[in-house]
Amino acid sequence: MRLVLDTNVVLDLVVFRDPGAATLRAAIEAGRVTILTSAECLAELRRVLDYPEFKLDEAAQAAACDWFVAHAEILEAPEPEPMLPRCRDADDQKFLDLAWVADVEHLVTKDKALLELARRVAKLGRFTVIQTGDLAGHTAGG
Repeated sequence: MRLVLDTNVVLDLVVFRDPGAATLRAAIEAGRVTILTSAECLAELRRVLDYPEFKLDEAAQAAACDWFVAHAEILEAPEPEPMLPRCRDADDQKFLDLAWVADVEHLVTKDKALLELARRVAKLGRFTVIQTGDLAGHTAGG
């Protein structure tokens, strides 16, 4: 399975170790799931990891980013896809565009602006916009 993960999902995997994301993390580490990202998405992750409220020192930030980079395929930043609906949060559009060009099954997100577009994106038939919990059964061992 191929996925694009938004920044909040990555934080759940590598910073918060959210139990709800444990199955996804195990599937990624076992190679059952491929995650795709771009330099633009990585730049956002690095910026967010430095937010003071997370209280992550440089070593913790580097470890989180290193885990993600070690498990992700990094693609060129895609051109905006005119067929896709526009996200009301322009900062999140990069995840939709990446999912489109990366030929993934799902864009996994916690972001309300992206989740609002789930039905419209699904009608295009290329990928779906889902939450981590919606992956249950797809990422289990096997």
